[in-house]
Amino acid sequence: MKLSEFKSQLAATNRLNFVQANGSPVPPHFHITEAGVTTKHFIDCGGTERTEKFVSFQLWVSDDVQHRLQPSKLLSIIEMAGAIIGSDDPEVEVEYQGITIGRFGLESDFGQFLLTTKITNCLAPDFCGVPASKPKIQLSELASSIGSCCTPGSGCC
Repeated sequence: MKLSEFKSQLAATNRLNFVQANGSPVPPHFHITEAGVTTKHFIDCGGTERTEKFVSFQLWVSDDVQHRLQPSKLLSIIEMAGAIIGSDDPEVEVEYQGITIGRFGLESDFGQFLLTTKITNCLAPDFCGVPASKPKIQLSELASSIGSCCTPGSGCC
C-alpha cells in the first residue's frame, strides 16, 4: 500500500485495527514508536545497483493497556515525519515484534490494516541461471519420456 492510500484509509476510519499475517489481531493498545523512511541501497547478484525506499512504522505493544491510538493521531504523526518522508509516495512497511522484528507490507481490508508477509527473490535470475520455475511432470509422463528401458521384464534393474 502506498503512503497516500494509507493516509486516505486513515482519514476514512475511526478506529485502528491491525491484523498480523497469521490472522491474529495486533493488540489495540499498540504504540507507533517510529515513523520514518527506510532506504536500502544495494547491488543485486547480477551487478545492478538498486535502491528501495519505504515509509516505515514501528508498532510496539506495551503493558499500557489503556492506550488507544486514534487514526487522527497517526495522521498527525505522519505529518510530523513529512520532512523526513519527502514528497515521494513510497510503499508502507510495518515493523512488528514477533520472535524477532519482522518487516511487513500493508494492505487494507474492510477497515482493517493487514500486515502482509514479504518474500525474498533473486533479482537477476538470468545472470544466476535460476530457472523461472521448476517444470511439473506427472510420473506417467516421465515413464513415457524414458521409453521402455525400465519396464517390468526389460532387464534394466
